[in-house]
Amino acid sequence: MDQTWIRAARRLPHAPVRLVCFPHAGGSASFYLPLAGLFGDGVEVLGVQYPGRLDRHREPAITDLGLLADRVADALTDTVEGPFAFFGHSMGAILAFEVTRRLERRGALGPEVLFASGRRAPSVNREENVHSCDDAGVIAELRRLGGTDASLLTDPDLISMIMPALRADYTAIESYRCDPPQAAVGSPIEVLIGDADPRVAVEDAKSWALHTSATCAIRVFSGGHFYLAEQASEVAGHVAARLGLLSPLGRP
Repeated sequence: MDQTWIRAARRLPHAPVRLVCFPHAGGSASFYLPLAGLFGDGVEVLGVQYPGRLDRHREPAITDLGLLADRVADALTDTVEGPFAFFGHSMGAILAFEVTRRLERRGALGPEVLFASGRRAPSVNREENVHSCDDAGVIAELRRLGGTDASLLTDPDLISMIMPALRADYTAIESYRCDPPQAAVGSPIEVLIGDADPRVAVEDAKSWALHTSATCAIRVFSGGHFYLAEQASEVAGHVAARLGLLSPLGRP
C-alpha cells in the first residue's frame, strides 16, 4: 500500500471490504477517523492524504483536479486488495468519481459502490470563486459551511498554515468541468446529502444518475454540508448496510 497517499484508520487486513475515503477541500485523511471507528471489524477504512497538508505540508498542493485524480489512481492501482468502495465528501465526491473513471480506463478493478456525499453531480456547474477571495473571504465560506471549529478560524497561525492547501483545493474543484459532461462509470452510485446543505439541492444531487451505467440512489440526512459529522452513526449504518450487500465475487 502506498502509505504516502493512502492511510489506514486501523489496519484490518482480513476485513471483507475496504472503504477508501476522499476528503473535502482543505480536509485530510484524519477527517474520517470518527466515522471509521463506527464500523467495527467488518470494514477497513482507508483515507486519501492529499499533498500540502499535515505531514505532507512541505509538498505543493495540487490545483488541478484531473492531475490529482491521476496521482490517486496511480497510488490505488494494485494496492487495495479485495472488494472495495469509495466514499468522497464534497470535493472528495468528484475526485472519487474521476479516480473511478481512470481505474476503469486502465482496465483495473473499480469500486463496488461509489458513495458521493455532499456534492452536486459532476455535470452540474456553478460559478464559484472562493479560491480567488482574500483570506477573510475563504474563512467566511468555511464558517458558512460549518464543519470547522469556529475558534480555530480566529487563530492567525493556523489560518496561515492551512490556507495554501485550502486555496489550492478550491481552485481545483471550482475550475473542474466534467469532460465529457455526461461521463459515466460502471459502479453503482449512492448519493448522500444533508437537507440543509447550502451548496447541494436535491435536484442537483439527482443528476448523479446520469453518471453511472448501474443504479443510483439518494439518501437525505438531517443536517447541513457537514451532516456526516452530525449524523455519523446514521451514515455509518447506511454505508455498512450497503456494503453488507457486496459479494467477494463481484458487484451485487
